[in-house]
Order: sequence, then structure tokens, then C-alpha cells
Amino acid sequence: MSTDRLAGETPPEQEAAPGTADAQTPDDPTAAREDPAAPEGRPAAPEGRPAAPEDTAAPGNEATVPGPDATAPENVPAPDTGTTAPEQAAAPDTGTAAADPDTTAPESPPARAADATVPVSGPEPVAPGAGDRAPGSGAARETAVPSSGKAPASAKATADALAAAVRAVETGQRTAASFFNDAPRPTPRPAPQTAPAARPREDRPDTAGRAPQQGASPGPAPETARPGTASGAGGPAGAAVTDTGAMSPAAAPAPPGPAPAPRPAVAAAPGIEGVRQVLTAGGAPQALAEPAAEVLGERAAEALSEDPWQLLGVPGVRPEQADGFARALLGPACGPGDERRAQALVGWLLEQAAVAGHSALEAAALRAALAQRSVPDPDEALQTAIADGAVLVFQDAIEEPGRARPTTGDDEDEEQPVRILLGLDRFAMAEESVADGLARLLNTFEAVAGPEQDAPAETGEPGDGTAAAEPTTTEPEAAEPADADRSPAAEGTHTPASSAGGTGAPAETEAEADTDATAAPRPVRPSSAAWEAAAAAAPSPSAAELVRAAAHSGLVAHTGAEAARAEPAALISAARALGLRAFGATHTENGRRRLAAQLAASTPEAAGASGDPGAAAVTVSGLLSGRQGPGRDADGALALDLLVVLDAPQLDLETAALLVESLTDGTRLVLSGDPGVLWSAGPGRLFADLLAARFCPQVASRTPDFGPIGELVSGIGIGELSQVEAPGKEVVIVPARDAGEAVHRTVQLVADSVPRALGVPAEQTQVITVGHGGAAGTRALNAALKERLNPGPGRFGGFDPGDRVAYAATPGRTVPGTVTGADASGLHLDCDGTAAVVPREQVGTGAVRHGWALTAHQAAGMRWPAAVVVLPGDAAGGLTRAWVYTAFSRGERHLSVVQGVDQALPRAVAEVPVKERTTRLRALLRDSVQNAEEPPAAD
Repeated sequence: MSTDRLAGETPPEQEAAPGTADAQTPDDPTAAREDPAAPEGRPAAPEGRPAAPEDTAAPGNEATVPGPDATAPENVPAPDTGTTAPEQAAAPDTGTAAADPDTTAPESPPARAADATVPVSGPEPVAPGAGDRAPGSGAARETAVPSSGKAPASAKATADALAAAVRAVETGQRTAASFFNDAPRPTPRPAPQTAPAARPREDRPDTAGRAPQQGASPGPAPETARPGTASGAGGPAGAAVTDTGAMSPAAAPAPPGPAPAPRPAVAAAPGIEGVRQVLTAGGAPQALAEPAAEVLGERAAEALSEDPWQLLGVPGVRPEQADGFARALLGPACGPGDERRAQALVGWLLEQAAVAGHSALEAAALRAALAQRSVPDPDEALQTAIADGAVLVFQDAIEEPGRARPTTGDDEDEEQPVRILLGLDRFAMAEESVADGLARLLNTFEAVAGPEQDAPAETGEPGDGTAAAEPTTTEPEAAEPADADRSPAAEGTHTPASSAGGTGAPAETEAEADTDATAAPRPVRPSSAAWEAAAAAAPSPSAAELVRAAAHSGLVAHTGAEAARAEPAALISAARALGLRAFGATHTENGRRRLAAQLAASTPEAAGASGDPGAAAVTVSGLLSGRQGPGRDADGALALDLLVVLDAPQLDLETAALLVESLTDGTRLVLSGDPGVLWSAGPGRLFADLLAARFCPQVASRTPDFGPIGELVSGIGIGELSQVEAPGKEVVIVPARDAGEAVHRTVQLVADSVPRALGVPAEQTQVITVGHGGAAGTRALNAALKERLNPGPGRFGGFDPGDRVAYAATPGRTVPGTVTGADASGLHLDCDGTAAVVPREQVGTGAVRHGWALTAHQAAGMRWPAAVVVLPGDAAGGLTRAWVYTAFSRGERHLSVVQGVDQALPRAVAEVPVKERTTRLRALLRDSVQNAEEPPAAD
């Protein structure tokens, strides 16, 4: 690999001087906002007056507060502070300093390893009808709350009430659930008191995973925790969710004395003007009025007057700003122990954890984060949030190496250790929706017709028992080519399996179908022989294996690098040749074009028969919105028979839930991707959890990436960073002593060296760095590249025609484009051949940036002829193997690495694979498999 031929740089052994003042500002592609941490010592917003989002600064005395305090969503307008903060930051539950380079918060586990198990006092009974609930200390506690909801006036009265409650339950006069259900909702109180018992949730949100509305009924109480295996490690996490029941006055904390009288509430005008009045009264900028009204609804002014901490729900607002706003409105009555503050902080911390990729947090970690925020009683705050339904509680079994999973009939005394997880409603519902949807696709799959049933690529996988089902109908072995424009009504929908066990038997026989002349025709179902013929004609053994797996299972996972993308393309082409409505969905438009080219190359003879093969390539967002693909049928499901999702690691939970719910029963779904790249910008790690759960057949491609770049990236994938031979200057290492030299070398490579030596123009070369801020972040690099490549005054909000930009129209979806002009409607862009307009009000908010330089998360799912990866010395803390793998694999013909991190690069590749995320999907999928394997209970 060449080190100095392109630009004449200093030798690679030159040691780079770390730039401690130029570290990267965290990058968060999950939202169209940004809130970089302020430099240490920067004055915070005046007390009682929260700063506007662009003036957000992290307080110096909270440097150890976890990631959400140091980072915030990407596109909140903020000046480049040049601060030293790697593109990773600790999650709100860890207190560590490392974080994911591109998500502005870490993917590391939210709690210490010692907290993995949740020691409690022991198993306790669950009241009939009460459902799952938080671990407590016994049934007496669960029935300690009288039906009136009021605690006795003395310790003796409390003891009498407890005894009477126990006797009533034991004699059968009342059930424990009656005491539980009659307890009233807790009311806000200024001082810590007895936490109310959690009550069963009576309503559930829709499957789209939307957040619960204000005033929603309480969520489900936590499950009873089983004994852990590491008692006392880090304190029992169960304490955070234990139902304390009634508490005697002697045991309750003494009141701090009479609280000062609160200031009178602000009489707000109706509508947006009222919100502005309340914000002005609290010293907050009026620019927050519209975002606050959007988040809080029509009664935003009234809500903020009654609970100023609801301002934390507005994107970009930090806890210290909300505290100042509350002090200005409430006066001396405001304090850190206010229950409204604690509840707002619980939700805010979980939202920030979602920005970091976590779908849930351990109870002990969330309790510790609340304590860092000066909440006097974190346990009570969590119990109240659980009782109000703002937070859901789950138990996640902890798998121990070498220990078999428990099965039916095992000794009940052998309890598996669990951890208590807390999560927001919408992310919990999204994970459950994904798990249920994937299981549905497996269980409703109808096996291919034919005299013999071939086994899938990997037999014996959990959940793929439908492959061996006997068909009851005879289908044609070959059918006419697929037509993407086929009418949904003419196509009909798949007939789900009638068997609850998912055997795949058709729900309607041919005789029944003949009696109904008006019924829609059944979808095309190629025979086993037809599938086998398609597999035999596949271009590679791995492609043939994928075709066979898709023929025999409703859900298949396919893994492979860039060269392996030809295998899903071969599957789509084969399925369309068999008459199926088959489509491939990618993460970006760049990926869609590459897939379309592969489809056209794989089926040139089919172009005249079935139309443009490239029409089968769509983006996930275009497919769901209806802009691309086959559209939806009469039932609202996507009108297709087989869907291949490429770039599957980029699927976040909520998008995946919407996608799976849009597939009708019997549809084949293939999730394909490179497991070595960065995970999704949003919460979750769907593809990694699916692979780890071994929930469906898996096909691992054996097609390698050729060439020097492919060899280098393949080594990185297994933790090895080695030199490769690059006779054509495919890989070049350019040393840089500091951030300033790194910027200079980058501009030289893009503008001069790469075009001159390789013939790749500057507009086809992409610069990738660790974060947005710092002396060598995207802002500094884009400013230098604009000055060299397209100088101008920036008359359109800092942009000129011809500027390369990155437009984040929706959170986590960055679209590269070029500025073509501007008018009263906004900034006009050409995004991969599609015209787009950025509204004037979004131009200055960070929704659109200069795009000569991107972060690795923004570049995921896209490739360019040449890539220049910039690693300044202060970026060492943001490097992981997944980040390096993703960044280095973005170049097709050439890769230049501006190296300033010295030995931190090979160390990150060898020792830091990924930043872990706390999710529930893997456990949900395994529970689904275990439940399917258990025999039905005898009558």
C-alpha cells in the first residue's frame, strides 16, 4: 500500500501529535438536530433563563454525567465550538466517556458488568389478574394499599390495615387484585412519599409504536424478578422498581418544612401566542414556541405553566435549561426534588439512550443517572413513572456461557438470572411488533408444491419448521413474468395458514375455491422443481444457496460484503422469472442505483418480457411511502410476494416494525447485509439480534471482495489491520502530524492528487471523518473544500449554486445533493437526479449541510469511486472496528487514509469491535422459538 506517492507527504512512521483541543464533536444522524458539547469553562446559560438551542452548553460541573448531557440530536443549530469531544459519548446510563462516533451517544452497555444480574430477596407471588408487576418483598406489600388509597395515620394503624388486608386475601373475601386495582393514581407531591403500587395497564398503543399520550392510563407493572446469581453486585437493580406499598409515617422521610408559596401561574393567551407568553415569562427564547406547540399540542401553554419541566420534551432543550425555566416560573417553590422534574428526567434520559441506540436501559443504570441529576429519591421516581405508565418494565434472561436454555419440565428451583429493563412505550412496542411480525412470516409461509420437499440451506434452524409442510394444492411449475404494475385487486392476497402451529396448510381447498367464482385468484406459487431449476441457473454457489433457502422459508437472513450483493440481485431476478412480484429495497438512493445496475446485468434477456429490471429496485422509504414499488393491495399490504431488504443493518426498530407490518401473510422476506458495518442511526440492532437468535435460516456468502481495498476491509472485519499490495495506488496512507495538516492534506488529495493520478474527479470523491466539530471535523473540512472547489459568498443561507450538500429530510436519512438555486420557497437541490426543496426555515437549522465531507454513519449504504478517510489525532476515542470497516469500504476504486491517530487505529480494529446496545429483540425472538417448540398443554 503506497504511503507518499500521491501527494508527496512525510513518511508514515512520522508520529502524529494528538490535538487535545480539536476532538470531534459527536455526530447524531438520528435526528435533524445537533447540540455539541461546549468547551470546559464556557459560561452556562444564566440561572432561570434557558439558552436557545444554538447556545446550548454542557455545564462544567457535570462532566461525568453520561452521554445525553454531552450530546444531543445532530441538527439543532449550533455554532462550531471547536470543542474536544469525540464523536462518541457515554450513554446516559454508564458515566463513561466513550461513545459511538456517528450517533452522538455510545453503543456501550448501559450498566456495569456487575449489574448484569438483579439480586432480589426472592421470588414472590403474583396476585391473580394483576399481570406482571415489579419485584417486591411479598404479597403483604402488594395488598398493603387500602381501597381508599390513603395511608393510616400511625404505624399501628398501618400494621392493622396490613393484617386485615392479608386476612381478607387468605379467607377469600377479597382478591389481591382488588386492592391493587382500587389504588388511585398518585398525585404530584413536593416531598418524597410512599410510591404507589403499580397497576395493570388497561390500554395499549397501536402497533406503530407511538408514544403514549398525556394522561394515558398506567402501563403494565413489572414482572416478578427471579433471584440473581451475583447478589450485591452494584446494588440490587430491583430496588428501582420494587412496589413499596404503604409506608408508616415513622418510616417515611421527614418533611423538609413548609415549602415557599409558588408564584401565580401565568395567564396565557390561547394558541401559539400563549406559548410565547409562557416562554417569555420563564426566560426562554420565543423560538421554542412552535416546537413546544408541536410536541405538547393545543394546550402547550397551559401544560408548560403547570409543569415547566415538560419543556424537556422539546428537541434540543437540556435539563439545566428546563431547571432555569422552572425556577423563573415557580420561584422558590421549585427544587430538585420536585416530582414533575423527576418524571421529566426519566423520559429525557430514556430518549437520549434511544439516540445512543438503546431501546431500553437497566433499572440500576437509570437510577444512577437520576442520582447524578440530583434527584433525591430515584427509586420513588422510577416507581411513579412505572405506575403512571410512562415507563414499561421487562425482565431479560441473562444467558450464561455453557448453560442450556430452560425447557418445559425443568426443575423450577433452577431459576435463570434476569436483569430488569426499563423502556419507553413506543420502542418496546416496536420491538414486540418486529418479533411478532417475523414470527408471523415464518408461521404463515406455505411450502412450495411438489412431490419432494428440499431442505433449506441450513436445516434445523428454529422457526423454519414450515419448510417441511406437505402442500395440499398443485401449482404451475412456471408462470408468466412478474409485472410490477399488476393490479392489486387482480393479484389478491396470500392465504394464511390455517394451522396455529404454522404448518403451512392452505386455509382454503381447491374445491372451496371452485365454489366461489368471485374469489380473487391465488398468487403464483412456483413448484419445487421450478425453484431448483432457478437455483441451478444461479451465477454462483452462494446465490444458488440463497435461492433454495428463499424457496423453503418465509424468512431468510443473508450475510456478505459488497461483492455478495450480486446474490440478492440473482434471487430477485430468478423470482421475477418465476412469476413472483419480487422487489429489492435499499437504505439509500445510491444503493438503489447499484442494485438496479446489478439487476439489469443479471437479466438482460428479461428486459423485453417483464419491463425494466431496474424497476424492481426501490428504497425502503420509497416503498413504504408508495413513491416506489408495487403499491399496496386492497387490504393495505404491500402488493408483493418476495421482498429482499439490502443494507439490513441500517434498519431501525420503528422502520422495521412498519415494514414487517406492511407484509401480508405468506410473503417471503430476505434480510441481507454486511454484519461488519455500523448499526442503524435509530435505536435497536435488528439484523445483529436476528443473527444472534438464529431465528431463521441463514446463508453466509462465500463471495469475497477482490482487489486491495477488498483485501484490506476483509482483514479489518476479522480484527486485523495489515498492509496490502496496491500497485495501482488503490490504497494510500497519508500521515498527518496535527488537525491542521490533516485538513491541508485532505484538500490536496481531493482537488489535485486523486484527479491527477487516478482520473477520479473531485465531485466523485467523498471525504469521511469521525464527527462534525473540531479542527478536522466535517465543518472545518467542508469550509476548506468549498474555498478550494466552489468559492462563493454563500448568499443562500451560506450556500452557493454548485455546493455539495447533505440533506437530512428525516432523522437518520442523509441524502447527498448539489445546490441548484434558491427562491422564496427555499433552497433547491438536485439529490441523485431528484429535485428537492429545503424550506427556508430549515436552511439554518442544520437540516442541510455542506457535503464534501460526511461522517461514517451518514455515508453508510453509499459508495463512491474514491474515498478519503480523515483520522486526526483527537479522533482516537471515536474509533471502533465497525467504524473503520464502514469508512474504509466506501471507496470503489481508491482509498486514501489521512492518518493522525498512530497506533490507535490498529488498536481499535483489534480490540474495540462495536459499542454495544441494550435491546430486547434477541430475547423476544428466542422466547418465540421456545414457545413454538413447547408441546401444547394437555386438557
